[in-house]
Amino acid sequence: MTATPGLGTPQLASPDLLRSVFRRHAAGVAVITAQGSGRPVGFTATSLTSVSAEPPLISFGIRAGSSSWAVISEADHVGVHILGEHQEALAHTFARSGADRFGAPTRWRQGPEGVPVLDHVLAWLVCRVVARVPAGDHRIVLAEVVLGDPSGAGRPLLYHQGRFNGLRD
Repeated sequence: MTATPGLGTPQLASPDLLRSVFRRHAAGVAVITAQGSGRPVGFTATSLTSVSAEPPLISFGIRAGSSSWAVISEADHVGVHILGEHQEALAHTFARSGADRFGAPTRWRQGPEGVPVLDHVLAWLVCRVVARVPAGDHRIVLAEVVLGDPSGAGRPLLYHQGRFNGLRD
């Protein structure tokens, strides 16, 4: 390994290297939801990706050991919610292990296909799960958009350098 002029010393691949690099990558913040047998589940995700316009497909990653995985692994449909900068507390709630994610003050309703839909988000989708792909300690979920609403007001919430942020002008 040699040093690159103007850059630091390269490091061999490791979980720490990957985390350090992606702390520098600003990502939009989403909450993924699904309905289990009698209970909704959800988690904060920054791995949401638009995959295809025809057909309309999205993907997201979920840790296979997460508390939401058991439900997501069986769900036919998921909800995808784009959070606004006014929803930092909601992002923290859905990121925190052991939190009552759907208790007060979270506001939500049962939406199409039985999917929990969060109130006051910038946009939301209901998607039909079409594949779950093993990827290391995560699973990549591929889902086809069924319907949604892009009409929420506000600016997006971002995740950067290990914390939630808003856009700067």
